[in-house]
Amino acid sequence: MSDLFSNLGKGHIPLAEQLRPKTIDEVVGQQHLLGTGKPLAAAILGRKLHSMILWGPPGVGKTTLARLLSGAFDVEFIALSAVFSGVKDIRAAMEEAENHRSMGRHTLLFVDEVHRFNKAQQDAFLPFVESGLVTFIGATTENPSFEVNSALLSRAQVYVLNTLSEAELTELLLRACQKCLPELTFEQSAIDTLTGFADGDARRLLNLIEQSATAALAAKRVQIDAAFLSDTLTLNARRFDKGGDSFYDQISALHKSVRGSNPDGALYWLTRMLDGGCDARYLSRRIVRMAWEDIGLADPRAMQICNDAATTFERLGSPEGELALAQAVIYLAIAPKSNAGYLAYKNAKALIATDKSREVPIHLRNAPTKLMKELGHGKHYRYAHDEPEAYAAGESYLPEGLEDVHFYEPTPRGLEAKIAEKLRHLAELDAAWLKLNKM
Repeated sequence: MSDLFSNLGKGHIPLAEQLRPKTIDEVVGQQHLLGTGKPLAAAILGRKLHSMILWGPPGVGKTTLARLLSGAFDVEFIALSAVFSGVKDIRAAMEEAENHRSMGRHTLLFVDEVHRFNKAQQDAFLPFVESGLVTFIGATTENPSFEVNSALLSRAQVYVLNTLSEAELTELLLRACQKCLPELTFEQSAIDTLTGFADGDARRLLNLIEQSATAALAAKRVQIDAAFLSDTLTLNARRFDKGGDSFYDQISALHKSVRGSNPDGALYWLTRMLDGGCDARYLSRRIVRMAWEDIGLADPRAMQICNDAATTFERLGSPEGELALAQAVIYLAIAPKSNAGYLAYKNAKALIATDKSREVPIHLRNAPTKLMKELGHGKHYRYAHDEPEAYAAGESYLPEGLEDVHFYEPTPRGLEAKIAEKLRHLAELDAAWLKLNKM
């Protein structure tokens, strides 16, 4: 056993580095870019190196791909990290690129986490990209539409890198065992556990394999199963990037599952976000918003249930209070849906934003003073409670010229079906009053 996993000893090369692909053909995953006839494969075949942004989550091969492209096109490679670099480093990199050009060599400039550079730092690349001194490749985990300057973005093709599938992760695990850990055997249950917790991240998978091998060496065993992994490893939660695209994608999925009346989907995304460390108070606020936006007056109980769930969480905290949020989400999903109130508010806002300042009709004006009464404020106002059915049929409450505007159109679902029925009845009373008073 003393020679087992000798490469795990002091000063060993990390597994991720040992398995770093040497050619494009060795890359696991990203076949939508690297497969025959796909964009990057076609660029390599056609010898057309171009500036690009590689956008994808951690551990999907952005840095590796940039290095492989420099080798495939036989150009010099300069790497910068936006975490550690500034304008001074950019300037030094450009001087190095000038030296390469003087020797007849082109330079590929790779900028990792380019979204962390501010606007001025990103602008510093523009003249060198435009002059052709460097081919620019930026890597980012954030949406480049929001995080990369439009000027730089317009000069680079955006390629989206996907998380690795479980089949691709399994392929990578078997490759790691064959090449670096031939004495170690992973049972299928262990493979399923590791690929599951790797969550599409190749780097995370290789780190987990390495930790497993180290634990196996300490335990003097050559076979690893799921139980061993559970006993020896701390398996982290699923991917959740607070404030990043993953965050907004998941809250979007939660909201759309509620809107789509799918309690299972809604509960899944709520639990995923809680499992990933999302602030439950943020989720409770979003849940209340969903009640007002997508259920509305079709079921007014939804707002109360969501508010009560938020209050319950404040009182109980986590994890006990999370049950209240879960049940609120289930209720929202199964409740009748209406965005009529939401649309009515948006329509009113749109009109007010573009319309002139219309006067309040004189019969609706307040008249607290004698002068105001003499000016006719409040004259001919009809007090609804004194009218039949407590409704002043034929009365107008909108400014002149807007009498026929209708913002709110209730749906035929839930309580709004009854609201629609009442509004139809009131419209009939209006029509009868107008007919009578025109005679």
